[in-house]
Amino acid sequence: MSLTPTHPVPIPHGRVFAGIRATSDQHIGNYLGAINNFVDLQERFDCIYSVVDLHSLTTLTDTDALADNVHETALILLAAGIDPARTILYVQSHVPEISELHLLLSMVVPNGWLMRVPTFKEKAREQPDNVNYGLVGYPVLQTADIVMYKATHVPIGKDQLPHLELAREIVRRFNQHFGQTFPEPQPELTNAPLILGLDGQRKMSKSLDNHIPIAASDQDTAKRIRSAVTDPQRARRTDPGRPDVCNVYSLHEFFDPEKRPWIYEQCTTAGIGCVDCKGLLSDAVNDRFRSLRARRDELAAKPDDVRAILADGADRAQAIAKDVLLEVQQRMGLPPQR
Repeated sequence: MSLTPTHPVPIPHGRVFAGIRATSDQHIGNYLGAINNFVDLQERFDCIYSVVDLHSLTTLTDTDALADNVHETALILLAAGIDPARTILYVQSHVPEISELHLLLSMVVPNGWLMRVPTFKEKAREQPDNVNYGLVGYPVLQTADIVMYKATHVPIGKDQLPHLELAREIVRRFNQHFGQTFPEPQPELTNAPLILGLDGQRKMSKSLDNHIPIAASDQDTAKRIRSAVTDPQRARRTDPGRPDVCNVYSLHEFFDPEKRPWIYEQCTTAGIGCVDCKGLLSDAVNDRFRSLRARRDELAAKPDDVRAILADGADRAQAIAKDVLLEVQQRMGLPPQR
């Protein structure tokens, strides 16, 4: 059997793929760690971004709201600056070729590779009554998302490098068995900071309810920030604060960096209290997202336009996916359908 497909799909130069899970409340951690970078990458790469709804099914929670969450996530991405005229934005389940590629890739992935993934072990502890196949095979589906378009780069933070390395191992194993098919995706390291939640202890997360939603109103943003944990040793307003151990102060680095030295000086000399610091952060967060929220509201008023953008993105993604899947089928020796 020849390992050369009839119509090999060329490897693109500088193509980025990234997926984002569907949620009703994309928060400032998502924005600083991913969404803002996705927008910037459009200037340097051919970008394909997917709202990964299939990945969301591994927990079997909130499935009734999944379609709404997909729509809301698309609204935030578009409002943040994802340009559908030059970037492909689509919904994962709308390109069914991904699911078939996931199946084909699973044939070359040793079970032990998947069982050793730290994220799987963590999720299995979180949902011991629902350790499903999708949870085990999550990294294979993730790899299919990336290689479906022969992506050359994946934007990630350093903490995610082990996840990408597994995808690279799967690519190497496939290429070894069936010939050079996929490029090994390279990490496009982002300056993704670890954003702690309002509890000041754990990573910001909607599931932990310690987050600040991007699309919240000014009033709701201020209310949530008022609940944030600050310096636990500052018992009175007149006590000097310790901004170096205060998560609210650390967030000023991202939303009001010019005022941050002044805040530090005022906090350490008791010139301002924690309530004042939280108020300043609320103002800065609301200022940062005011225009994004306005664009999101404009898009939300035109749901058919958003659905049309996602449908067009799916068509463009599928045009690539069909050719790549055909190449994979041929390389693996599957008989032609017609």
